[in-house]
Amino acid sequence: MSQMEMKRYITQTFGSVGRQFLMYMTHVGRMVKLTKDALYWIVVAPFRGKGGIRWQSTVQQMIYIGYNSIPIVATICFFVGLIMAMQAAYQLERFGASIYVADLVGVSMTRELGPLLTAIIVAGRSGSAIAAEIGTMKVNEEIDALRTMGFNPIWFLVVPRFLALLIVLPCLSLMADVLGILGGFFLAIANLHISFIRYFNQTADALVMKDLLTGLVKTFFFATIISQVGAYQGFIVKGGAEGVGKSTTASVVTSIFLIIIADLVMTMIFYSTL
Repeated sequence: MSQMEMKRYITQTFGSVGRQFLMYMTHVGRMVKLTKDALYWIVVAPFRGKGGIRWQSTVQQMIYIGYNSIPIVATICFFVGLIMAMQAAYQLERFGASIYVADLVGVSMTRELGPLLTAIIVAGRSGSAIAAEIGTMKVNEEIDALRTMGFNPIWFLVVPRFLALLIVLPCLSLMADVLGILGGFFLAIANLHISFIRYFNQTADALVMKDLLTGLVKTFFFATIISQVGAYQGFIVKGGAEGVGKSTTASVVTSIFLIIIADLVMTMIFYSTL
């Protein structure tokens, strides 16, 4: 490869990376603006008489996002707790410390796995649905019709879904914590022959309020990511059904990526400050 070709290759490579980075930052800026607008319609606008919260639509979204997600969240988190207990017991039994399975499962579920698994499941199930619904409305020009009738699309479409996620995701996370711990409990009873009282007391001693609160705080950030990424991907749909499919896929991938990044950042903050 000649020197000229090498320079051209390096220029094209860095140019492509730069364009992708600028496009990514543009999308991030737009999502931040969308989040600010949604918070304005939730917190500020009702007190200025510009439009109240659509509670009926919010409750419907809570049922769809929260209540209908209970079976899959409960099942997955129960089995994850069971698997964690199996893996921990395999190592701890060598040292006669099987009782500490309760500590590992309890702290891991409340601090990390409960909120994280719940957010990923909801992102795949409901975040994609938000993108698909809004994207279909965009393709069918229903969003333009809302603007023509004097309705703000963010107030009408985003706020109910955003508020529903802020309410139901912490509740689902708490349920996930309990069922994950219950999975570890079943293994302890069946295989490790640890009594219910002993396992319960060990879990209660291991957990502190900080563990529960750090997990719950994360869920509010996860809810914001899921709702805003799904809504944003719906608003930028181009084309027909193919565009809706691409945005739906992009919403799931982006949401899961940002959820993991947010979890990493918040875990680092909590470990360094709490």
